Amino acid sequence: MIEILSPARVALARRTGALVADVLQALREASTVGTNLLDLDRRAAELIAAAGARSCYVDYAPSFGRGPFGHHVCTAVNDAVLHGRPHDYRLADGDLLTLDLAVSLDGVAADAAISLLVGEQRPVESVAMIETTERALAAGIAAARPGARVGDLSHAIGTVLGEAGYLVNTEFGGHGIGSTMHQDPHVSNTGRPGRGYRLRPGLLLALEPWIMADTDRLVTDPDGWTLRSATGCRTAHTEHTVAITETGAEILTLPTRA
Repeated sequence: MIEILSPARVALARRTGALVADVLQALREASTVGTNLLDLDRRAAELIAAAGARSCYVDYAPSFGRGPFGHHVCTAVNDAVLHGRPHDYRLADGDLLTLDLAVSLDGVAADAAISLLVGEQRPVESVAMIETTERALAAGIAAARPGARVGDLSHAIGTVLGEAGYLVNTEFGGHGIGSTMHQDPHVSNTGRPGRGYRLRPGLLLALEPWIMADTDRLVTDPDGWTLRSATGCRTAHTEHTVAITETGAEILTLPTRA
């Protein structure tokens, strides 16, 4: 299903997007050396409940997962990149942590992800990976406007990732979003311009470049959810939800405070 939101529902999506961004900001600040991933999940649950929203993850049970996800935020550390299920692990200095969060408020969902380095260590390769996903996301957003096609966004994202030397996995990518978290169209992180669905005002897209340092192959943890790089290399993932407007794309998942 491809859903086009009315201006009134786009306004609701702005509220949802701001909540997602603010919860991620709070979790970023809480992600210090020694913090347990389960504590981050509990904090996410508290913040979501306090806002009168609901997690899109707790009862989420798609074909690629093993039963309901059962948690409120995805926490992927180092070689984990997608669908990281929180577990009893305390963050260490230099860990590369990705937090991915989707919530629904007033019947509209928003989805975003950030990658960050924990503590004082700043491995050069890890910094470069995070910055590359951020630049790729910015390129995809810049290409998003009425009349553009999904392939234009995929091409913009993939060009940045490829020029930085990363292989691109096409199993998982961006997606439409609205009354539910995952909708059509699928937005691959690489593609050919001029192909695919033509963007219209009122369409919401979650764009999410993600990379692995030296591979494009994934393996699944025994938990049935957490996806890791096949070689054990580090990973990074950045995501925003945007609304297609009459003139371009509006980022909905920006925090309300610095």
